[in-house]
Amino acid sequence: MTVLNLGCGYQTSERCTNIDWSLPVRMKGSAFGRMVAPMILTGDRRTAYDAMDGDVMRHNLRKGIPFPDQSVDGVYHSHLLEHLDRDVVPSFLAEVKRVLKPGGVHRIVVPDLEFEARRYVDSLDAALRGEVTPEDHGSNLHLLIEQMVRRESWGTSQRTGFRRWTENAVLGDARKRGETHQWMYDQVTLPATLMKAGFVDPKVVSYNTSTLEDWPGYLLDQDEAATEYRPGSLYVEARA
Repeated sequence: MTVLNLGCGYQTSERCTNIDWSLPVRMKGSAFGRMVAPMILTGDRRTAYDAMDGDVMRHNLRKGIPFPDQSVDGVYHSHLLEHLDRDVVPSFLAEVKRVLKPGGVHRIVVPDLEFEARRYVDSLDAALRGEVTPEDHGSNLHLLIEQMVRRESWGTSQRTGFRRWTENAVLGDARKRGETHQWMYDQVTLPATLMKAGFVDPKVVSYNTSTLEDWPGYLLDQDEAATEYRPGSLYVEARA
């Protein structure tokens, strides 16, 4: 089985061909990068960097997927599609379909807009009944829209002084780094988007079920304790 893990970031698998162009991935892929990583990455970013498993192909997906037509069995990406501008999504999905063998599996994980919206409405109702404070309700509103409007990268915002200034100057704001959400999907619109792109039989699945054999063993949507990696996500699979 040849399975591509597109835009993998820190979440890699030794069973996949992991592809990404982020700074940590580029550091992991070079001797010089591995040498300087301990000096640049701290806290959660350093922990995630050290936990990366498997080789990573350093490639900018804006230039397409570096595989021949109908050459792979599966394509997976998690919390990637919502970061793409809507006018880019059709060409991205066409590229995924191009590299998949006929009948190959396209597995997508995105934040579930329905989950976020229902949590917000439940919080609003509770606030109106006086059961939660305005501050607590505001936290749920933050969860719904913060990543759509964020200006500064979250990781950089945790830094201080010269390091924070340098990261902003060199790497740019959150949108330039691809951190912001450009669109959101639910269990109706994501399957419809896939069908429009030519995929067939789109189905909502769970984090630990898939038509890809032994999916839990890939350790991408769950850890070794079978704990879901990204709760509140929507999982959809379709075939080329």
